[in-house]
Amino acid sequence: MGEVCLIPDGLKCCLGQRMVLLKVDPTKVSSQYLLFALQSEFVQKQIRKSDRTGSTVSNLCIPDLKALGIPILFNTDGIAAILKSITGKIELNNRINAELEAMAKTLYDYWFVQFDFPDANGKPYKTSGGKMAYNPTLKREIPEGWNDKTLSQIANITMGQSPEGSSYNDEGVGTIFYQGSTDFGWLFPTTRQYTTAPSRMAEKGEILLSVRAPVGDMNIANTDCCIGRGLAALNSKTGSDGFLFYVMKYFKQIFDRRNSEGTTFGSITKNDLHSLSLAYPTPDLLKKYDDVVTNYNKMIFERSLENRELVSLRDWLLPMLMNGQVTVK
Repeated sequence: MGEVCLIPDGLKCCLGQRMVLLKVDPTKVSSQYLLFALQSEFVQKQIRKSDRTGSTVSNLCIPDLKALGIPILFNTDGIAAILKSITGKIELNNRINAELEAMAKTLYDYWFVQFDFPDANGKPYKTSGGKMAYNPTLKREIPEGWNDKTLSQIANITMGQSPEGSSYNDEGVGTIFYQGSTDFGWLFPTTRQYTTAPSRMAEKGEILLSVRAPVGDMNIANTDCCIGRGLAALNSKTGSDGFLFYVMKYFKQIFDRRNSEGTTFGSITKNDLHSLSLAYPTPDLLKKYDDVVTNYNKMIFERSLENRELVSLRDWLLPMLMNGQVTVK
């Protein structure tokens, strides 16, 4: 309740019963300004207080919606322009990151699933007639010189364990705690809870993997943290974290495919995770891939960290602009 967005230009849509359409009078205020005003804590507080149901599902009735107090300040267009420029940069960073990740996933698929990595002549290996050998463990042909490995052979895996509920707090006391994928962002998790009795820990830079529905969702730990039973933490035993990240992306596709076929994965056990098997490449090819993907990941991480700063800046500016503490020249 209280989430708000702009309908993109040219889009026609039908609204469900849990949504309401606001048509803005452009002579009084811009749609962009109203969007930010509705997102401000000043208005969001009013929305939370308007929930009279007391039930699990929040509800905002039309009379209360119409009565919301919206701050209309001098130079609303200037305020909207500043906030829009920050939001636009965040969206641009997200698009670039998505493109970089798609490139790394595509390269993984070509090299390690279709086996069309560059051969000695720079041609796609399998398509150009590269030698293949049947692997009885994987029950398929893989390139000659490759072997099969389980996830536990290439990664250090820590299964999460939730501390006592009485140790949880949101005041910043103790250790940052992530219970599951509900804390996940685009790449880094959002800190909501802390614990004074941490049990299982993940280190900064490790892959955080959701082991409960939706199984396979991933983030990167951007600080040392405690992980609950909904997560596992992984790092590469050989330092090939870029390769490991996209190995797990590949396994995620398998989980999703099985879900779509009706075999729902409510969770994955420690044994299931440890025994996941894959075709493992030669060391020189692994290094070649990791060198490429490390550069992609570096750019993704930099933009993701910049977005965290931009979100923080926007969230700091929004209330100050709305209550007049900061003005726009």
